[in-house]
Amino acid sequence: MQQKVIITCAVTGAGDTVGRHPAIPVTPRQIADAAIEAARAGATVVHCHVRDPQSGKGSRDPALYRELMEHIKSSGVDVIVNLTAGMGGDLEIGPGESPMQFGTSTDLVGPLTRLVHVQELLPDICTLDCGTLNFGDGDTIYVSTPAALRAGAKRITELGVKAELEIFDTGHLWFSKQMVAEGLLKDPLYQLCLGIPWGAPADTTTMKAMVDNLPPGVTWAAFGIGRLQMPMAAQAMLLGGHVRVGLEDNLWLDKGVPASNGSLVERVIQLMKCMGAQPMTPAEGRLKMGLKTRA
Repeated sequence: MQQKVIITCAVTGAGDTVGRHPAIPVTPRQIADAAIEAARAGATVVHCHVRDPQSGKGSRDPALYRELMEHIKSSGVDVIVNLTAGMGGDLEIGPGESPMQFGTSTDLVGPLTRLVHVQELLPDICTLDCGTLNFGDGDTIYVSTPAALRAGAKRITELGVKAELEIFDTGHLWFSKQMVAEGLLKDPLYQLCLGIPWGAPADTTTMKAMVDNLPPGVTWAAFGIGRLQMPMAAQAMLLGGHVRVGLEDNLWLDKGVPASNGSLVERVIQLMKCMGAQPMTPAEGRLKMGLKTRA
């Protein structure tokens, strides 16, 4: 078990959560304020998506990411910024016997287009979702093919941005190690993403199996969604990893009590202190993760 633990706060995500919570961050300023709130509560890293300010749906617009980054930096709050590069992989298969009539939620672009905002803004960290996945009970799948992943990994490495590999199932972990073996990635971070239907389930046996198959010595974290957010945080710490919380993954602090990003960070800090651990500061996190100093 780590005595110092990295806390990542995923502050909004791209899911259909607007209207299901009284205060989902939507505009770049709201998302930046949520990230600042999480940092002040004790988060080491903030993981950020942006949303279209009018519709509230997830967006890939680099201008929105730039506004978000400027607000965080101008606040003077020290926090490590992790930008998603997962947008642009959604494919809604057509219904029934018409699978080629793709649905309106389809947003499918190439691997380098998914990285335009990363190239422009050079965050500390960006994510790379390491495989294709059935996403929920409908007809939507998340698409990330081996060829696309190799192209994305190569570009992230060329940009000098630290890759956080999002692992939603065991095959994703297998392929992530293949990309490292091919020299496409250098010392990446690993995030084990548990409980998303229909990826890896959020339970002890699955997390332990995935941890046992990580490359030796890597920095890794894990999370569960919904009511399993805190149990999976505890499990990750017991297995020697780091944690992720936030409104992207869980809307509730307690039954019937909406969470904020700050309250979820405070709750997981209470949990880790009960377990004899302490949160890492951003400065400590930069050393642990081998991050480059940015201007």
